[in-house]
Amino acid sequence: MALSKIRGQIPNIAECPNSTVIEFHILSISTNETGRHLLFIGVLLMYLLTVNGNILITCLICVEPRLHTPMYFFLGNLSMADVIYVSTTLPKLLFITATNDNRIRFSACITQLYFYMFSAVCDIFILTFMSYDRYVAICLSLQYHLIMNRQVYIKMAIASWFIAALNSLIYAILTSMLTFCFTNNIDHLYCDLKTLYSITSSDITSREIFMLFGNIIFTFLPLTLIVISYVYVISTILKIQTSKGRLKAFSSCASHLTTVLLFYGPIIFLYGDPGSGHSKDQNKLLSFIYMAVVPMLNPVVYTLRNKEVLGAIQKVTKDIKNSFLMY
Repeated sequence: MALSKIRGQIPNIAECPNSTVIEFHILSISTNETGRHLLFIGVLLMYLLTVNGNILITCLICVEPRLHTPMYFFLGNLSMADVIYVSTTLPKLLFITATNDNRIRFSACITQLYFYMFSAVCDIFILTFMSYDRYVAICLSLQYHLIMNRQVYIKMAIASWFIAALNSLIYAILTSMLTFCFTNNIDHLYCDLKTLYSITSSDITSREIFMLFGNIIFTFLPLTLIVISYVYVISTILKIQTSKGRLKAFSSCASHLTTVLLFYGPIIFLYGDPGSGHSKDQNKLLSFIYMAVVPMLNPVVYTLRNKEVLGAIQKVTKDIKNSFLMY
């Protein structure tokens, strides 16, 4: 995602004695037998809650007409991206924890890297478009339906998936061309790009430059646009004369703002200071929060803090009960 100081301490040589790496070893988290069992149970519960919660949100948006709005359309896309996100990393982490077999084939590692970056970049673009939607809804409310029409927000979603897929494909191809002569141990929870760059014996100067531009376009620029949009949103809300009106306007974007803070918080801690003295265990913990905890909390945030979603859940539940009673 974001650029940091990624050159490792491995020397670079002209000829690699073993240029073809068949598999890597993901070192994951070192713990005792009891710790492994607890970790497995915890990760499994998080994975099930994340997948079921996000699929439930998506199905709810599809079947409930009152949720057929741009904001919830983007939320459905975000939920699907989160399902891909956790399904890329957590099942392998569960397998490693359960079997103590930390091997992953080179091709599987590149595939994991692709889908991880794909879903993460897709999340970033969708969150950015959601912030634009909130900006138009609050700052340009009279023109909202004209600006955010069906054709526009569908194109936005398609652009998010397409750009994310193309960006991730480029990174996957560039990473697959690297050589790993001195170690095949990945001291992380998954095939992280930063960690792979740190253990390669190839010259990655050009890739670092490419990564810098990628970080600006796909991380810092979207975050800047989100911040700018919320500066205008908050400024507009503060101009509303009644406290009831201010509360109603703020509640319409509170869930999205909470999701943005949850999403970008771990990124800032992980990559905000390249020279920070985070230990590898601290980085793993922050990465775990980023890849497991945050996607799990997104459905909770949009359920507990959103009256429309709660109302839709109650209506669908009531309809299901009535359907069963009829039979």
